[in-house]
Amino acid sequence: MTVKQALNIVKLKKMKAEGVPLSMLTAYDYPSAALAEEAGVDVILVGDSLGNVVLGYNSTLPVTIDDMVYHTRSVARGAEHTFIVADMPFMTYHGSIDVTLGHVRRLIQEGHAHAVKMEGGLEICPAVSAIVSAGVPVLGHIGLTPQSVNTIGGYRVQGKDPEDAVRLMREAKALEQAGAFGIVLELVTEEVAEAISRELSIPTIGIGAGRYCDGQVLVFHDILKYTSSYREKRFVKTYADVGGVIKDAIGQYVQDVKQRAFPEERHVFGADEEVLHTLYGAAGKGAR
Repeated sequence: MTVKQALNIVKLKKMKAEGVPLSMLTAYDYPSAALAEEAGVDVILVGDSLGNVVLGYNSTLPVTIDDMVYHTRSVARGAEHTFIVADMPFMTYHGSIDVTLGHVRRLIQEGHAHAVKMEGGLEICPAVSAIVSAGVPVLGHIGLTPQSVNTIGGYRVQGKDPEDAVRLMREAKALEQAGAFGIVLELVTEEVAEAISRELSIPTIGIGAGRYCDGQVLVFHDILKYTSSYREKRFVKTYADVGGVIKDAIGQYVQDVKQRAFPEERHVFGADEEVLHTLYGAAGKGAR
């Protein structure tokens, strides 16, 4: 079997130039990463969305750098031949450059990521430049930026008026100039996302940003309905109801245990007569 070759930022930019769409999926642990790699995903994002879908928070804000390092390292073990991007969590890249680079170092050296992702526009460009200069690829992220949800008024579609469209275009160009190898566009109107994608030489990866980005990203748990109570999202296409299957299977297990239908004889290990004699004496097995 041919071993899959991981992409890199040069190949990613070449895919954009050749019009080859990029597939990106989040993953947060070893088994999800291994399955994503086996399925042929181009890029795995270890998103701080793990706060919502794995850790049970109601936003990404409580996610720490320790959380991200731990989960990134798990993903890296499961997807050794896939390009892995790790999110920089809330407030880990808004202080001094030295502190920012320290967090980046952990994601690369301890987490084994190939690149980091950062939310924001003009205000983070100096940090992007410094990180790229240090030798680490950076994926930008504009539009709806969940880490800023409290300042942008909730989970709203971006680029719905001329001023906002101009702002997004300006931010995208600034991130490209700062050295970002690509940009995630989240919850951006399709027309604005298309215009940005045409203007940039680096790939755009959309989530809720329409059909004309250079690639798409979705959350592992969304495409599989891997949750106890799934909330439908307009921009998500679900491909399986894994959550329902898991819940039904666990329910059947509970029922089997209650009814003593599990374990069956085929699930147990028997002892020889010498062991039985030691335990029960001459009565042997029949004493039980």
